[in-house]
Amino acid sequence: MAILSGLRVVEGSAFVAVPLAGMTLAQMGADVIRFDRLQGGLDARRWPVTQTGASLFWAGMNKGKRSLAVDIGHPEGQEIVSALITAPGPDAGVFLTNLRARGWMDYPALQARRSDLIMVSLTGTRRGEPAVDYTVNPSLGFPMATGPEGSTEPVSHVLPAWDCIAGQMVVNTVLAAERHRLRTGAGQLAELSLKDVAAAMLGHLGIIGEVAVNGVDRAKAGNALYGAYGQDFTLACGRRIMVIGLTDRQWRGLVKVTGTGDAMEALSRRLGLDLTEEGNRWLARHDIGAVLRPWFAAHSLAEVAPLFDGASLTWAPFRSFAEAVAQDPDLSTDNPMFSLMDQPGVGHLPVPGSPVSFGAFDRVAPAPAPLLGQHSEAILADILGLGAGQIGALMDRGVVAGP
Repeated sequence: MAILSGLRVVEGSAFVAVPLAGMTLAQMGADVIRFDRLQGGLDARRWPVTQTGASLFWAGMNKGKRSLAVDIGHPEGQEIVSALITAPGPDAGVFLTNLRARGWMDYPALQARRSDLIMVSLTGTRRGEPAVDYTVNPSLGFPMATGPEGSTEPVSHVLPAWDCIAGQMVVNTVLAAERHRLRTGAGQLAELSLKDVAAAMLGHLGIIGEVAVNGVDRAKAGNALYGAYGQDFTLACGRRIMVIGLTDRQWRGLVKVTGTGDAMEALSRRLGLDLTEEGNRWLARHDIGAVLRPWFAAHSLAEVAPLFDGASLTWAPFRSFAEAVAQDPDLSTDNPMFSLMDQPGVGHLPVPGSPVSFGAFDRVAPAPAPLLGQHSEAILADILGLGAGQIGALMDRGVVAGP
């Protein structure tokens, strides 16, 4: 059992945000049924892929779901999907999508079949225009504030942050709407857009206010932590680490371990800045770095790690993805979130379950992503009540397919 056991969600999606939302719900116990075209959805072969062409992206984003392969261009296929979305049951009637929900798949058409339908629709922009993380980010300014200090070239981040945040907002929206339905019996259409998710965060972080009130367009600051102290340093062994002095405790610990207390007091007097205030540490970041740099240059990672860990400092070594997988126990089965799993078509690999551990439930191990159409027959029989002959006829006509 898991916390969302019994809830059934139908997902029609591509890319990151909505598949991530469905996978998150599935890892909390919901029965998430993903429908795709017979040849696979838009991301069925998305990189990264194995040497045989199996999509590691697909495997990662669809863990624990069930798969229905159906020709949604065929009237019978459209009827099957519509019936699945609106199937009866108090824990059913929830639909997630970022596909163009028009005609037979739009909210009015589906609500006419089930009045308490919950439908969560994610678009690119609030006007319905297409957008992905790699277009939203440039349009709102983040690449112009990312990269080496003094550089004028934009730097796009490799993490699709808005997709990730939007996916979790879709989860929140589903659960909020389902709570409302439990209390009132009423369903609803909930809409959000990827760009609005990013634009809202731009305001929440104070960046819009920084421009509108202060007239400041934030400049690039390399790896420095904006508004406080955080900086990267190269060690004697050639490794690079990130060190944070955001809070007073972090700052005092960093100064103590590096033995730079007297130098920092002298710097404070020279600059006329109280370095116990985090904003002043940002203003003095270059001078602080000049004080600290010789200490780091004289110590190796093997020396720094036990000193910093012993003082409970906030720091981390820079690693590549491969180095992180090889070296970080949090990416291994030492972390109870991870399990070694055989993913069909991919192989044996460590796979994360839900990051959340609910006190009232045992942690649930991650389940493999389905093969395309793996559950078509069971879904048609168990949920839609079709007989073996009807299912066979649909398969013969190419309306649905198995794995």
